[in-house]
Amino acid sequence: MVCAAGMVCYHLGFLVPKILEVRAEKGLGNGYAFGDDFYPVWLTTREGWRHHRDPYSPEMTREIQTGLFGRPLDGRNPLDPPAGYREFAYPAYVDILFWPAAGLPYPAVRIILGFLLPLTTAAGIILWLWAMRFRPGPAIVGLLLLLTLCSYEVLEALFAEQLGLVVGFLVAASMAALVAGKYVTAGTLLALSTIKPQMVVLLIFFLLLWSTAKWRERRGLAMAFVLTQALLCGAALVVWPRWIQHWVSVLFDYRSYSVPPLTSDLFGPGFGAIFGAMLAAVLVGTGIAVAWRVRACSADSPEFLLALSLLLAITSVALVPGHAFYDHVVLLPGIILMVRFWRRLSLSQRPVRWMLFITTAVLCWQWLAATALVAIHPLISAERFDGALGVPIRMIGPFPLVLLALLAVMTRQALRGNLKWEI
Repeated sequence: MVCAAGMVCYHLGFLVPKILEVRAEKGLGNGYAFGDDFYPVWLTTREGWRHHRDPYSPEMTREIQTGLFGRPLDGRNPLDPPAGYREFAYPAYVDILFWPAAGLPYPAVRIILGFLLPLTTAAGIILWLWAMRFRPGPAIVGLLLLLTLCSYEVLEALFAEQLGLVVGFLVAASMAALVAGKYVTAGTLLALSTIKPQMVVLLIFFLLLWSTAKWRERRGLAMAFVLTQALLCGAALVVWPRWIQHWVSVLFDYRSYSVPPLTSDLFGPGFGAIFGAMLAAVLVGTGIAVAWRVRACSADSPEFLLALSLLLAITSVALVPGHAFYDHVVLLPGIILMVRFWRRLSLSQRPVRWMLFITTAVLCWQWLAATALVAIHPLISAERFDGALGVPIRMIGPFPLVLLALLAVMTRQALRGNLKWEI
């Protein structure tokens, strides 16, 4: 509780005000900050339903920027982000799914989401525990809920009101339905999770491959996914006939100013484009090979769930932009499996024990460092405090890589039959 309170105090009391101060100094502080990630969805939904406007048009981008920063961005201003920054980058059917929000003023929408998003995140954790046949005591459940909701990644997502939290819930609900044998429900929820397709593309490939291994039994998953996805895309095409071309164009523009994935960031700006792409290809290929190995396993087996968690970790490292810490919600199943198997791992060989220790240390760094920084705040000068403000979040970027390494070892043990559920 102390560490969770320390992180909340650090994030809302020090980090966010500093970010807002920097934005104001650049002349970008006269718009929405709280809820800025959902604002493009709300605005394009409202304008689409009222006036049938193209959500990807340059005019709509300028209106989004005006709402977020108080003015459109100027590409000639060296202090401004690129002119296309904050353009609508979601599939057009997102505006169809969130149409009820268009009838409310945005301040009211922010408040409603401020209550709903923490609840969906907490529900996702409970669903993952159920899908993994993990029934810890109330203390462990409370610990997972508290530290997840008070982690920097989730606090950032909650402050921005990021749809990645909705995707995390939909994936957890889909897996819970899959374990329960409700394949049609699982496929439908999986299709809905494509509101942020970069977070689930490898997961979708895995589950569609898995459904073909026992087609008669599992075909409901693939058929429900394809039908729901076709309905979503078709409905959007009725409203915006050229939305797919426009969306793909926006995605290419987005790559020009977004931070590259962690695989590219590791090698720096000089070599990242080449060696980062090579590393990403190796990781994705390895994930596909693991998916092929476990395609016949049941949905509640450790082999299946470890492969799923491994693919989501690869997604965070190789496909998601390096700055998108809010998308790290897809790492939750891997973290829960680490907690689920920590006793077995602690009895393994020394390298595995060291990997478990390092992963745990990197994971817990943010809470310990944030609490320590808040505690020493009255004792140091403002200049030194501002200089140390980024220390608690230094380990958040490398964490997916560390967790990926541990999950790879765990998956290898499971495929060899050395990692089973505890009875």
